[in-house]
Amino acid sequence: MPEYLIYFNQQWVGDHTEEWFAGRGPLARAVVNEMKEAGVYVYAGGLEEEDGPVYTADPTSGEIVMTDGPYIETKEFLGGFALVNVPNDETAKLWAAKVAEACGWPQEVRRFKPQPRSPQY
Repeated sequence: MPEYLIYFNQQWVGDHTEEWFAGRGPLARAVVNEMKEAGVYVYAGGLEEEDGPVYTADPTSGEIVMTDGPYIETKEFLGGFALVNVPNDETAKLWAAKVAEACGWPQEVRRFKPQPRSPQY
């Protein structure tokens, strides 16, 4: 089955009170539990915001250069994601809608490219 990435940029979240966010946590955890029970869950999690470490690995100079922080100034950054293994686009959209409703902000859905099959010996 194909895998889909359901994700949001932190800037899509909007300004809300701490109470509002506290009310969303249980809803989001309930959707993750529903994914697990349905057997579609691969992984889900939120990313650290401004206080978390950010590193860039850049090979364009011919050798890997590691730097702290984004290589370029970014206006948007990934806030969190879920990875699901579902049979089709429609099912992925259904899960994205559930995540969006629970979180209270938009989610984007992208399908991973199929992985080549390993030869069987």
